[in-house]
Amino acid sequence: MPVAKAVERKRAKRGRGVRVVECAPLSRKGKGFDGDLDHAGQRRKAGGDQFDSSDADSVSSISTGLLELANDTECLNSQEFELEKYIDDLYEKRGSTREKALSGLVDAFEGHVLLKFVENKFITLLNQYINSIKRGSTKEACLASRAIGLLAITVGAENNAHEIMEESVSHLSQALISGSDARKKSSVLDCLAVVTFIGAIDLAETEISLKAMWQVIYPKSGPNVGLVKKLPSTVLAVAISAWSFLLTTISDWRINPDNWKESVAFLSTLLEDNDRSVRVAAGEAIALFFELGILDLHRSDHIDIDNLNHEVLKHGMLTYMQSMKAKILAKANDLSVEAGGKGTDKKNLNDQRDLFQKILDYVQTGECPEISLKISSKHGLLRASTWTQTIRLNFLKRFLGRGFLKHAQDNELLHDLFNFEQDKTVSLSSIEKKISRSEGDKGRTQKMKKDRKLAQERKRGHLITQEE
Repeated sequence: MPVAKAVERKRAKRGRGVRVVECAPLSRKGKGFDGDLDHAGQRRKAGGDQFDSSDADSVSSISTGLLELANDTECLNSQEFELEKYIDDLYEKRGSTREKALSGLVDAFEGHVLLKFVENKFITLLNQYINSIKRGSTKEACLASRAIGLLAITVGAENNAHEIMEESVSHLSQALISGSDARKKSSVLDCLAVVTFIGAIDLAETEISLKAMWQVIYPKSGPNVGLVKKLPSTVLAVAISAWSFLLTTISDWRINPDNWKESVAFLSTLLEDNDRSVRVAAGEAIALFFELGILDLHRSDHIDIDNLNHEVLKHGMLTYMQSMKAKILAKANDLSVEAGGKGTDKKNLNDQRDLFQKILDYVQTGECPEISLKISSKHGLLRASTWTQTIRLNFLKRFLGRGFLKHAQDNELLHDLFNFEQDKTVSLSSIEKKISRSEGDKGRTQKMKKDRKLAQERKRGHLITQEE
């Protein structure tokens, strides 16, 4: 075991963090860098022409450099001291103190990619976060769940992420079963999806978390059928979103199609749910089913159809999925043109229409709509060109919130998940930029023509084909 990690484990067992002594900031008045340079200036003046103007510029440059270095060092030390204090406060008995510390850590991990800071501290942080989920108030448990997810996103896909997953999954799964608070359930679901997405190394580990989340979505699949109350729509939408996010990882493994009958059937019924957020979440999951080939078994590279070695079973599965596909597409068509009544949230309605129209177009053309997200003028673009990437992008934007932009800029994990490109137009000349814009205009024109053509075909009733 590395020395740093051994020290970290001892700290976690000891029950208290080592409190860091904050160094006094460098003075900017009187003595210090500026004071010494002022004396040097007086000596220069007394010496007449002893120093020429180039010497003065050199001294001034050194002074500026030293001040900038001092300011950067002071800022870094101040941030580390503050974070260490938050860690110490996680051990306090007073719940409000722990909540304040968790809130401070969440803010810090949202606004910065603190990879170096957590290298030798993630065990201490994880243990205290888990304790807060197990014993803390609802607010404390929600903050701790979010903090674990941010910790996993910070360390990225490496051994530490797997350890975070191993240590936390059982506690998170238990929190889903034992708790009834909607906010806590939602936070734990998001956390479970994130730590498994990043830390799982095989299908078996992923399936454990998928099963725990599915039992929240579809309680009849769990052991306590008679004791389960109806899930609030807000929690149901979050649960489906988190489940779909984790489901995007299964494309790396071959899967048994018989396992998806229940999921396809139940999600298809949720397309008629009264809550629009639930319908949209279910729609995203179904879009992923189409991409994975679950609803088109004979076209899929991921489905292990040979496991159904009996010809009758194969025929029955294919027939079932074809009938479900026809039912889902008919409902998707209705949702893509749904009219809004009085008091309807127009943005949510438009989001629903847009999603289901894209699903219909995907089934018709096989092309997924591409999303280009400009991070900044210097950091380029994140591109999502598949339903897998789109679902991942939507989930991470929701989970990271205001911290998404910073992590999109600086976190290598997000760069690996999406098609990350430097913005080539930043360094182009004015003529080259005009050419680039012209090519973009041509592409947009072609896309508009294609969209109009598809719209005309839909009006003629050519889009939805019932499969015999």
